[in-house]
Amino acid sequence: MSYSYRVYGLGIDSTTSIAGPALVPQSTRRADLFLETGPEPEWARRACAFPSHVLSHRPGSEDGADPSFQLIEHGQAACFELSYSDGARFVVDAEARRVWGAFRPPLTNADLATYFLGPVLGFILRRRHVTSLHASAVEFFGQAVAFAGDAGFGKSTTAAALALRGAPVLSEDISPLQESAGRFHLFPGYPRVCLWPDSVVHLLGSAEALPRLTPVWEKHFLSLDGVRARFSPEALPLGLIYLFASRLDGTDAPRVEETRPREALLNLVQNTYMNWLLDREQRAVEFDTLSRLVQQVPVRRIIPHRDANRIPALCELIQRDAAAFLTGPKPSPS
Repeated sequence: MSYSYRVYGLGIDSTTSIAGPALVPQSTRRADLFLETGPEPEWARRACAFPSHVLSHRPGSEDGADPSFQLIEHGQAACFELSYSDGARFVVDAEARRVWGAFRPPLTNADLATYFLGPVLGFILRRRHVTSLHASAVEFFGQAVAFAGDAGFGKSTTAAALALRGAPVLSEDISPLQESAGRFHLFPGYPRVCLWPDSVVHLLGSAEALPRLTPVWEKHFLSLDGVRARFSPEALPLGLIYLFASRLDGTDAPRVEETRPREALLNLVQNTYMNWLLDREQRAVEFDTLSRLVQQVPVRRIIPHRDANRIPALCELIQRDAAAFLTGPKPSPS
């Protein structure tokens, strides 16, 4: 039996059920990517037999919440191996069309899905030359509004808070860009927002208010199933980008500031997903893409307050500011 999904604009056929995305009806199936689990397939075994070298090594977090990670290239891009110290392992073929995933206990299928829907698909998008903002995105007035910034700056928490106030969520953490007919669009992810326990406490009063992603990981998720919050399942024109700055104390936070295109460009260059994979030529192409983006799409800076009790005020600020930009006269980014 196979399962079909659509995530980040990719049609995915899988030999196993993936927790998170909705199944795609058979009449609309279009497979760009094939995920296999179980015993290692012959294509992966052959490709991994080539000499290998480590492209990237990322140590785990000091608190042990995140495992260490290695990206290994076999042969001359015969395949790529994404290996985690907790026992999760993925092999991606040269064309980024086939993936094999495996894990060892105590990990479960839910952990496999979490890795696949995050860094593995992020890597595959990179191999397919798709630029993705390291951003969450919500829908306002039929347009995508993206929240970009470093990990831990509050992108997912803000998207979840806005979702609980009625704004459909388009994506969380990975926001792939598509440039067509002179306009940028964002592809949707899947109907979940992943949150650390402290964020769940701030939003809903108790970490147990939301289910855990997996039995062995402390992250939780807000389901975008239409009960508490909604999902925006179609690609949308990108209308506005907010760059998240560090949280501050003081009466003047949260606030929104203007950002000129050059400054916005330099920030976005640092906030594309897995940009450390780019070679010099790819980086130049992405720079050109982002240069066009900041000329077409307004980019604003958000300075959140350090006090989590100010999240409602932040949401109200974003709603007012986004409404002014998306429904009023279009200001020039320059």
